[in-house]
Parts: sequence; C-alpha cells; structure tokens
Amino acid sequence: QAQLVESGGRLVQSGDSLRLSCAASGFTFSDYAMGWFRQAPGKEREFVSVISWSSIIYYADSVKGRFTISRDNAKNTVNLQMNSLKPEDTAVYYCAASPGSARDLSRGHGMEYWGKGTLVTVSS
Repeated sequence: QAQLVESGGRLVQSGDSLRLSCAASGFTFSDYAMGWFRQAPGKEREFVSVISWSSIIYYADSVKGRFTISRDNAKNTVNLQMNSLKPEDTAVYYCAASPGSARDLSRGHGMEYWGKGTLVTVSS
C-alpha cells in the first residue's frame, strides 16, 4: 500500500538550516504532486510548499525565500530545505501526495496520502 515516511526533524536554533525528506512507496510517485504541510501546537495544519510532477512549485508566503522544495523521481523522494529557521517554524511537518494539480494541493485539496509527520523545533 502507499506509504510516505518523513525524516529529518529535530531541535535546532533560530537561524539554523534543516533538510526534511519524504520517502514514498506504493504508488507512481512521478504522477503525483508532492507537498509539505505543518501543524504547530494549538493551530490548524497549514500549507508550506508543493511541487507538481512537472516541477511547478508553490510556497506559503511565510516560508518564501527561506524554504526550497525539490523532488527526485528516480529515488521517490521529496525534500524540503529550510534555511533561516524561526521559532514560528516550530511544528510537525507532514508530507502529502496528490494526483491532482499543485495549485489544488496548495489550497489544501486533493491529498490522497499523508505521512505521519516529523517534528521540527526551533529554539530562540
């Protein structure tokens, strides 16, 4: 069955960089838009970034210029490079896959598979 497994989350300091990875299996990865969402304590889950099968990319305004999403279709992985981390980036980060468009995924629609999340904590 389909599976998404995130890794890379840990405790870092403000201003540090961190790279999250999501390994996908059980579906045709290259046909799917892949995205990252996050959920901070006491808050709703929010969109972070998405990359389509054709590498169309969207970012949330809050991470634009600091985060970079990429995918490797040969390895069935999607990565999120996070630079200049801030305490407000603290959250559980989830990987998601959608057979729909990147735009739809960026609006929170059409996700078919979710990972279990990886915790990123940014201390001030």
